[in-house]
Amino acid sequence: MKPIKTERLKKLLIIGFVWPEPNSSAAGGRMMQLISVFAANRFKITFASPALDSDFMVDLSQFGVEKKSIELNNSSFDDFIIELNPDVVLFDRFMIEEQFGWRVAENCPKAIRILDTEDLHCLRTARQKAFKENSTFKLTDLLSEEVAKREIASILRCDLSYIISEFELKVLKDVFKIDSALLQYLPFLVEEMSEEDLLKLPSFEDRQHFVFIGNFLHEPNWNTVQCLKETIWPLIRKDFPEAVLQVYGAYPSQKVLQLHQPKNGFFIMGRATDANEIVKNARIVLAPIRFGAGLKGKLLEAMQCGTPSVTSVIGSEAMHENLPWNGFIEDTPDEFAKKAISLYKDQNLWGQAQKNGIAIVHECYLKDKYSEKLINRVNALLNDYEVHRLHNFMGSLLQHHTLKSTKYMAKWIEAKNKHL
Repeated sequence: MKPIKTERLKKLLIIGFVWPEPNSSAAGGRMMQLISVFAANRFKITFASPALDSDFMVDLSQFGVEKKSIELNNSSFDDFIIELNPDVVLFDRFMIEEQFGWRVAENCPKAIRILDTEDLHCLRTARQKAFKENSTFKLTDLLSEEVAKREIASILRCDLSYIISEFELKVLKDVFKIDSALLQYLPFLVEEMSEEDLLKLPSFEDRQHFVFIGNFLHEPNWNTVQCLKETIWPLIRKDFPEAVLQVYGAYPSQKVLQLHQPKNGFFIMGRATDANEIVKNARIVLAPIRFGAGLKGKLLEAMQCGTPSVTSVIGSEAMHENLPWNGFIEDTPDEFAKKAISLYKDQNLWGQAQKNGIAIVHECYLKDKYSEKLINRVNALLNDYEVHRLHNFMGSLLQHHTLKSTKYMAKWIEAKNKHL
């Protein structure tokens, strides 16, 4: 009797900027979504990071993922990756690819290199700069951004980059002329909401208060809370004196905590123990986001919780295709405040907004819609990486020069550290 051949488990190495904290940020949730797709498709996953452990990091072992601490500018990583010999390496943000990409390319040249951009940092940076300078942002501003040069170089060096927003996909193709063969649209990936899930959602009458939720290490979130405190909330309280806004978020600084003002209905609540429960029991999510990029996890979470939202054009960017929004999209403070109050008080309006949000979830974010495409693209690269790289001449050119310059800078730092 012939032995039955079993297919070898493919190995995925994820190199994280930080350890995943799905309860602290949308980025942490996104990473766990990617892990679940690869795990379901028989990849043996190792997650490595140079970051320090945190009190709120997920226990990766519960998901069958091996955890490995690594060091920056240290050749011990070379020994580690040679022994692991992964089939696929996923870099969490371009800064990680800059640090470790050349080591992966040198020690495991056959490994497929994938970049998860999270969002386009150059877009967020350029918009933030335009906001602070009180100027109008133009897409051509991106061409002069220093971070754009680094980020685009990282995208070109990789075999594939996951792009979370269709708007950013268009920017990469139209402004930076990136070949579609190097890009894959991959939004947040969520499970379908069943009839049972919908019936469990708290009713209009059982909900109260406005809420904002967001990680305060992320500058656009801090700026949004400033906008709420200084501009939006005074307008809401003027016409709705009993209104209450609860602001939740991980890692609040002292400047955030100082905004706490119960007499004006403005409450800084700190870290949310269970963000899902908080959003589910709120009546409205407020998010007057003034700059940023990517997709807004807080607004998708609101839809999944059946909670309507009022946000800005940038907040809603690339999130709902041509479907009606889960509430209102307003950039003018007066209109934003009026729409927030009417949505809070009008049960019929609120109910329709909730239905809109659930329709957006089902149309735009279902895991089943994208997970097969994700794995098929990875398998195609594994089978044909040499031809793929041959057609990415600019990437090969950048890989060649980056490997030389970054390699010797890293070796100089390593040698210097040994003498300290």
